[in-house]
Amino acid sequence: MTATNRYIPKKVLSLLSLVMINIIAVDSIRTLPMAANYGFALVTLYLIAAIGFLVPTALITAELATAWPQKGGMYSWTKLAFGDKWGFCVVYLQWIYNIIWYPTILTLIASTIAYLYQPELIQNATFMTITVLSTFWICTLLNCFGMRFSSLISSIGSIFGTMFPMLLLIGLAGAWWYNGNNPEIELSFNALNPNIRSMTELVFFSQIVYSLLGLEMSSVHALEVKNPKRDYPLALLISVVIIIFSLIFSSLAIAMVVPANSLDNLTGLIQSFSLFSKSFGLPWVGTMVACAILVGGIAAVATWIIGPTKGLFAAADDGLLPTRLSKTNQFDVPINMLILQALICSILTLFYLLLPSVEGTYFALSQMAAQLSMLMYIILFSTAIKLRYSQAFTQRPFKIPGGNWGMWLTCSLGIVTCLLVIIIGFIPPIDKINIGDGRLYQYVIIIGLMLFLSPVLLIHKPKKKMIN
Repeated sequence: MTATNRYIPKKVLSLLSLVMINIIAVDSIRTLPMAANYGFALVTLYLIAAIGFLVPTALITAELATAWPQKGGMYSWTKLAFGDKWGFCVVYLQWIYNIIWYPTILTLIASTIAYLYQPELIQNATFMTITVLSTFWICTLLNCFGMRFSSLISSIGSIFGTMFPMLLLIGLAGAWWYNGNNPEIELSFNALNPNIRSMTELVFFSQIVYSLLGLEMSSVHALEVKNPKRDYPLALLISVVIIIFSLIFSSLAIAMVVPANSLDNLTGLIQSFSLFSKSFGLPWVGTMVACAILVGGIAAVATWIIGPTKGLFAAADDGLLPTRLSKTNQFDVPINMLILQALICSILTLFYLLLPSVEGTYFALSQMAAQLSMLMYIILFSTAIKLRYSQAFTQRPFKIPGGNWGMWLTCSLGIVTCLLVIIIGFIPPIDKINIGDGRLYQYVIIIGLMLFLSPVLLIHKPKKKMIN
């Protein structure tokens, strides 16, 4: 093994540090109201999503990252397994699903702003479009000055904009229940049964799985742990438990206090805090949490705007993209890539004009992002299987137990779950969200996916680099 193929970290992460990195990367408040639609059965659905997706993702990325920790991450692994085109495909999918994710988190920001000033604006497409565009372009321009800005606010924003609202929500729900209030949902063993009578009732399950994305982001730190074979899986185990419990209890808190017939998938979190505020006589709680969500949302966007471009930048170095896209400014920022994704995000806001409600557009974009991300993970799971055979003698500080059978079982669970999410994404959320004509919803999804996937077909082989 040559020195160029191995990376020896200069610093060692503690077990607690790695756990915090994992939690910040995954935990999100955006999908909590959607999960709350299932009542107490959300516990079962989250556990299914964890077993079918979160745990397999954690295991394969731990193995791949400890064996091949070089620059590029998923791009490097997939290129090694299947070649340049598939390497580009996986980083492109990561990039494009994040671009589609931006308008959804920005919609949450816009709805929070509307809540603070004039709640009626939440269903105003013009207001939402202007707010989404202005916020995203401001964050893009700030990122043009380098990573210092993103690094400064990412941790603070994640803690105060995500973890704080979740913990406060769980605490208030516990106190509310302890005071003798009756929950809006049935809390019994029988209620754990999802009781799904049709595929239409599973439309929110895809968002439950989607809420578990991101654990692989921290896998690049695997070799920074003193004993990766022991500490890394332990950190993953602790992280998975905390993530699942925090998402379950936060979603349950919303389901307990907000009546199912009035639960809004966009502002459900604000609804629950408003009801808690009235119950405890603390009118300032709702406003305080809204401000925290606002800060956390902007921090998330500002942090992630430049993150997904790193994989594409590695592909650009290999000649798989036009050289203009690999151009950096004086702060070493891929300025043209940032502008390109800002333009795409701006075009996506036109979706608010296609569907009859802001909530419908929000959900359609969320489903497209989930479907594209699942395609990326299918490639990633396939990569893990291929490398187990083609690179069988590569040293792996962490290795999925059970030999090749263990690898196949892990990846099969992940692939099946991903395929289920993709299929569910085409089902119109009839009777759950105002989307108007169900066929229009499906046309938007299908045409959107075709457009977003078309650039992959244009990449056939890497271009030869010009030698000066």
